[in-house]
Amino acid sequence: MRSSLQSYRKVSLESEIAVASPHRIIQMMFDGALQRIAQSRYAIENNDLANKGIFIGKAIGIITGLNNSLNMEAPGEVSKNLSDLYDFMLRRISEANLNNDVQALDDVSSIIRTIKEGWDAIPPEQHHIDSHSSAM
Repeated sequence: MRSSLQSYRKVSLESEIAVASPHRIIQMMFDGALQRIAQSRYAIENNDLANKGIFIGKAIGIITGLNNSLNMEAPGEVSKNLSDLYDFMLRRISEANLNNDVQALDDVSSIIRTIKEGWDAIPPEQHHIDSHSSAM
């Protein structure tokens, strides 16, 4: 049953991604990063080292993906500033992994939530003008 549910969720997510706008994909990545960080925190609190590694690895992958999707050719400093924040978050997640530091994960979650709030506030007519690449 659990395997069937996981398969359904995977197909559902793949279907949503297939029709999602680049803006929506970035929103989904923020959501995924927050979920993986919360799962990592739970694993640390429960001394579940195997799942801690899995979820931290997934969070790192998502944040790296967000960083790689930045349009560094965009005018202004937004992309550079976001890249610096993503680099900081990756360092903090690595510290959390090494030291079982839930505060480091909380710091990263807070930053992601703030960026996500700004991203979610972008009006639909401006979804094509952003700091992340539209070629995702």
